[in-house]
Amino acid sequence: MENHGRTGVIQEHGAARSQMKKSPALKEWRRDGYLVTCDPAKADLNVVAAFLGGSYWAKGIPPALVRRSVEHSLNFILLKAQAQIGFARVITDFATIGYLGDVFVLPEHRGQGLGKWLVECVMQHPELQGFRRWILATLDAHELYEQFGFTPLSRPEVFMEKFDPNVYASPRGHQASPI
Repeated sequence: MENHGRTGVIQEHGAARSQMKKSPALKEWRRDGYLVTCDPAKADLNVVAAFLGGSYWAKGIPPALVRRSVEHSLNFILLKAQAQIGFARVITDFATIGYLGDVFVLPEHRGQGLGKWLVECVMQHPELQGFRRWILATLDAHELYEQFGFTPLSRPEVFMEKFDPNVYASPRGHQASPI
């Protein structure tokens, strides 16, 4: 990368550009027969798509769109033996900001502290440290996220959103297709 004497202006060239696009390190955490891994090969997209498709925040999301969202995120897959029982993902630039989303533990595995452990693994990932801002949206898990320093927006007047709650149901939305 060359700066050419201009503060804040970086031009990318060949090898430097390919180094910038490196994948994040695969991390794993183990506890009492459970595994949290960032290895995308261990994700069961059918489990993720089925859960998200019925969730309040992504109701009706097509499986193909779930696949695309997973492909472009840092994923945290919660496994018991080889079966996926939970999930979280981070959308990030790996430098300044992270959006934590799609966090879930399947209902039959709740009540064991696995959701808290999953978020703890996310927050401990070495490539997700030092961000100026983390954001998330939740309807019902404020107490969980508060344990990790999340608070209501301190200045909601500076945030805006473009929100289409019916995008998956509308003709202009993504068509459902198999994973």
